[in-house]
Amino acid sequence: MTVSPSFQRSNAGAERGFPDVDAVVAALRAEDYIAERDLATAIYLSLSMGKPIFLEGEPGVGKTEVAKALSRCLGSELIRLQCYEGLDVSTAVYEWNYRRQLLHLRGLEAAGGGDARAAVDDVFSSDFLLERPLLRAVRQSRRGEAPPVLLIDELDRADEEFEAYLLEILADFQITIPEIGTVAAETPPVAVVTSNRTREVHDALKRRCLYHWIDFPDYEKEVQIVLRRVPEAPEHFAAEIVRLVQALREEDLFKQPGVAETLDWTNALIALDQETLSDDILRDTLGVLLKYQDDLDKIDDEAVRRLLRKSQSPGD
Repeated sequence: MTVSPSFQRSNAGAERGFPDVDAVVAALRAEDYIAERDLATAIYLSLSMGKPIFLEGEPGVGKTEVAKALSRCLGSELIRLQCYEGLDVSTAVYEWNYRRQLLHLRGLEAAGGGDARAAVDDVFSSDFLLERPLLRAVRQSRRGEAPPVLLIDELDRADEEFEAYLLEILADFQITIPEIGTVAAETPPVAVVTSNRTREVHDALKRRCLYHWIDFPDYEKEVQIVLRRVPEAPEHFAAEIVRLVQALREEDLFKQPGVAETLDWTNALIALDQETLSDDILRDTLGVLLKYQDDLDKIDDEAVRRLLRKSQSPGD
């Protein structure tokens, strides 16, 4: 049994206010997300073709922020599913409201019973479902609401069994509930799947998506990001910060600092009333950039001096 009309994809890119790729770039920039044209193209095609977009890259490069900025651009609700090891259907998709079912059956019993089979069918109806993020995203368009942005974040943290369960959802935006049937979206949610590549995601899932790799930004782009997200930072200081962070990424580290760490460090330095970098301030705040003790140990006095030299403008 299917409880929705047949699913049809449409040119959602144009329908949702993005007539072309340039419009996507401009809309994201207005939300303080600076996107390269290839990423904007992937987003536009995802909207136009009704296909999920699969974003992969190192932690902290802005994958999750794409979904957040896109939801603001579209004026849609952001529904986020944070993946983790052990994630299952009852947490990600749906669960029966057993307490309410039990109360309902007791109420029927107190009222004189009735048809037992009808009572069972009644408690296994949609009225007794607890929507979790995936079912909520699929059913939202059926209630006449704007399709949400569905963020399936850090899929590589989930088990392969859950990854396999996603195949039906990402292929047709439908969920099969044995007691009810198939629940399908009238209009697909805008699906964004992210991965930090701690393990390989199966090809079958990637084939259902448009793929895009997000790398660390170049110097000019990262400076723009800092100035937009931390407007209190003077331009010369933002440039100095970015030069040092990019030099730090060239070190032999277990985890390179991402853009998120660049922004955190900038905010920390502003909070400390700093407008230039020094040996002491770098040592005191290095824990904002590096999250592993082994990495911190590698940045000795010689490395600090080397990084500070690289942070200076070529004209200084």
